[in-house]
Amino acid sequence: MTRPDDSTLRKIISSTRVIAVVGVSPNPVRPSYYVARYLKLKGFRIVPVNPGHAGSSILGEQVHASLSDCPEDVDMVDIFRRSEAVPPIVDEALAHLPKLRTIWMQIGVEHPDAAAKAEAKGIRVVQNLCPKMEYQRLYGELRMGGINTGIISSRL
Repeated sequence: MTRPDDSTLRKIISSTRVIAVVGVSPNPVRPSYYVARYLKLKGFRIVPVNPGHAGSSILGEQVHASLSDCPEDVDMVDIFRRSEAVPPIVDEALAHLPKLRTIWMQIGVEHPDAAAKAEAKGIRVVQNLCPKMEYQRLYGELRMGGINTGIISSRL
């Protein structure tokens, strides 16, 4: 799987409205929490998915036990789970989310077979990247934990 080009990543980010975050934690120091928080602050609707916290609230949103419990308007699934957990997540997303357009696997998460299955259904797949970091890189935002966007530089 090759990395999507910047134009494709911009299209994904700009067309996404509702993101189911699979594996989100209620712990504010966990990456899944602060990525979900950042995306919510950027105007995305976040749908938390974590069976261990189903029925509770994360970031003011009700936590769902599974993707099959999520609202049908989810158009992106962001996966914070190990690579070996990806195939059933993709299968469930394909079966229960009629408006799904993108499956995004976080940094360190890749599954070529599951990606190929989703792509065969017309779903865009991003592997081994973080939507928060890509948003910051593509839109010129540098934060305290910053990354080098290549847009702002101290070089003359």
